[in-house]
Amino acid sequence: MYQKLTLDNNLRLIINELPHTRSVTTSIYVATGARYEAERVSGISHFIEHMLFKGTTKRPTAQEIAVAIEGIGGFFNASTGQEITNYWVKVAYQHFETGLDVLSDMLRAPLFDPTEIEKERRVIIQELRETFDTPEELVFFDLDALMWLPHPLGRDVAGSPESVAGISRDDMLQYLAQHYHADNLVVSVAGFVQAQDIVSQIAEKFSPVLPAPRENFARFGLAQSNARVKVRFKKTEQAHVAVSTWAYDRNHPDRYAVSVLNTILGDGMSSRLFQEIREKRGLAYSVSSFGSSLDDCGYFGSYAAVEPKNAAATLAAMLAEWGQLASHNVPEHELNKAKELIKGGILLSMEDTHSIAGWYGRQEALRLPILTADQVTARIDAVTADDVQRVARDIFRNEWLNLAVVGPFKSDGKFITALHL
Repeated sequence: MYQKLTLDNNLRLIINELPHTRSVTTSIYVATGARYEAERVSGISHFIEHMLFKGTTKRPTAQEIAVAIEGIGGFFNASTGQEITNYWVKVAYQHFETGLDVLSDMLRAPLFDPTEIEKERRVIIQELRETFDTPEELVFFDLDALMWLPHPLGRDVAGSPESVAGISRDDMLQYLAQHYHADNLVVSVAGFVQAQDIVSQIAEKFSPVLPAPRENFARFGLAQSNARVKVRFKKTEQAHVAVSTWAYDRNHPDRYAVSVLNTILGDGMSSRLFQEIREKRGLAYSVSSFGSSLDDCGYFGSYAAVEPKNAAATLAAMLAEWGQLASHNVPEHELNKAKELIKGGILLSMEDTHSIAGWYGRQEALRLPILTADQVTARIDAVTADDVQRVARDIFRNEWLNLAVVGPFKSDGKFITALHL
C-alpha cells in the first residue's frame, strides 16, 4: 500500500515499500508541459528538460552526471508531455541516496551554461527537422495540427525550429521559477526502501524548494462541426494514414469503455483492424489504434502504413470497423479478451519499480484521485458490451473526423470520398 505525505513546503511525496524487490526508482513529476507555454517560447519545457542533464553546480558537466548514475549500475531519463514533465532514476537499493542526490541536484541547481544551451539548441532543432524526413512521425504532426490549432495542444511538444531558436537563457530561468516550485512537484519512490528511513533524506534535499502559486493553462473547447482533411504530398514507398475523432477527458467515467473499445479495434494481432486489414485483406503491414485523455479533452484514432494504391481503401476499411462497433454489440468472448489484455498489461507492469513509481506519481502530479491497479482493473471489468456500443455511437461522428495522410498524393479527392462512417 502506498503512503502519501506532504512536506512543509507543500511538496507531495508518494512512497511504495516493495521488500521483494532489489531496486529503487525515484521519479520526480513537475506539473508543467507544452500546453502551459506561450507560443513565443513553444518547446521551452522540453528544452529545459534537456538542459537539466547538462550540468549542475555540484556536477558541472553532462558526463559527470551520467557517470554518477551509470557508475553505480543505474539508469535515468526524462520526458516532457503536454501537462507534466518527468525525471527518474532507477538504481540498486543500496544506491538510493546517490540516485536521489543526483536527481535533486539536477532540479535544484542546474547551470544552464550558455555554451551548452547553444549546443543543445542545435540538437533540438535538428531533431525537429528530422520529423519532416520521417513520414510515420510527420502524419501525427499533421494530425495534431489539424485537430488542435490554434490551441497550444496543436503544437509539437518540442516546439518549432523558429521558437526554439528564440528561447533565451533568461526565458528558461523565468520558466523554471514559475513552474519548478514545491506546489508543482511530486516525488514518487518505489522499491526496497522503508518510508521511515527516506522521508528525512528527501525533505533535506527538497526543503530549499519554495512553494508558489500554480500556473494555469488555456482550456480547450471543442468546436468542430465538419470533417477536416490534410493530405501532404511526399515521395514515399508507403502511405501513412491517421484518422481520429474526439473522445473523453481523463475524469470522464466512460474513459474505461474507450480503453476497451481501443483494444478491440487495434491492440494486438487479434484486434479487428489487424485481422480485417492485414490478415484478411492484405491491405497494410502495420495497422493499429490509439488514444489519449487530457484534463479537459480526449481523442481516439486509427493508423495504418500502407502501399499508396491501397491507402483510400484502407481508410474506408478502418472506418467500416468503427461503424461496426457503433451498430452491433461486441460478442462476449471478444469483450472478455480485450479486458484481459488490458488488465494483463496493467498487472504485469506492476512488477517493475519504475512502473509503480510512475503509476502513483503521475496520478498525484495531475491531482487525480489515486487509484490502485486493482481499482482500475475492476473498472475495466465493469465495462459491458452495451457500454462499448454506446460510447462508439457517441464518439464516431462524421463531423468529428480528422484525417492526415502523408504519401505520393497530389489530390485529397479519394480520401474525402472515403471519409465517412
